[in-house]
Amino acid sequence: MATVQGGTLYICATPIGNLGDITLRALEVLKSVDLIAAEDTRHSRKLLDHYGITTPLTSYHEHNEKGKALELVKRLEQGATIALISDAGMPGISDPGQEIIQLCLARGLSLDVLPGANAGLTALLLSGMPNDHFLFHGFLPSQSSARKKELQNYAQLPFTQIFYEAPHRLLATLGDILMVFGEREAAVVREITKLHQNVHKGNLSALIEEFQTNSPRGEICLLIAPYIPTLPVGGAEEWSEEVEGLKEQGMKPNEAMKEVAQKYGVSKREIYQAVLKYKNS
Repeated sequence: MATVQGGTLYICATPIGNLGDITLRALEVLKSVDLIAAEDTRHSRKLLDHYGITTPLTSYHEHNEKGKALELVKRLEQGATIALISDAGMPGISDPGQEIIQLCLARGLSLDVLPGANAGLTALLLSGMPNDHFLFHGFLPSQSSARKKELQNYAQLPFTQIFYEAPHRLLATLGDILMVFGEREAAVVREITKLHQNVHKGNLSALIEEFQTNSPRGEICLLIAPYIPTLPVGGAEEWSEEVEGLKEQGMKPNEAMKEVAQKYGVSKREIYQAVLKYKNS
């Protein structure tokens, strides 16, 4: 059995769909602690009732996180045992939790993490995307302009990228990724571990066409294949001329070099050296 120690915060992963995806250790801790802090107490009550757990619940969500974290830390300092759970998966990963974790560490309080279900990793394996190196982002900004600005930072990363997305924003997000990344293989993994779990895989254009016809439903993980540089085309002279042309159109030198670098799949430094060479020739 799991041993519960006073003054300890337990970060407990919970199922992301199928209620059977919870560890025996997590169940023992949830039964034994003094209090469970839950993102949505009504949602979590269904899980606890399923396993006959009667531990008192309190809410801990993004709107009360700062104040509630201080309140819970005071109880921990008095020797209470508390389990933190989110609606699904691991608290603190695209869910509330970071605030109280940081407070516990800063105050030298005992902290333990009970591993379990995770949507991003499950989707990665279901998709068959390269998994030797990958980057988890969570949710992108909801506004298109902010989303595209953030995506610019990720366009040439050489590993699989994992995003969470709401169904009503999926088409807009796929369109923005296509605009910023260019055509790329991708996968949309829906309803993980649930009855209607599904993997939609193809290039970005094909996925956009599919979901224009069939509106997406359910929780979504979006995976984008690694960037693979194309063989550089053109040459130093051509790159330099294009930079000068963009500057004549009013673009700042740094932005012009960045755009030409992205177009030809070379580094901005190479473009800079080409411009210097032909400026001095």
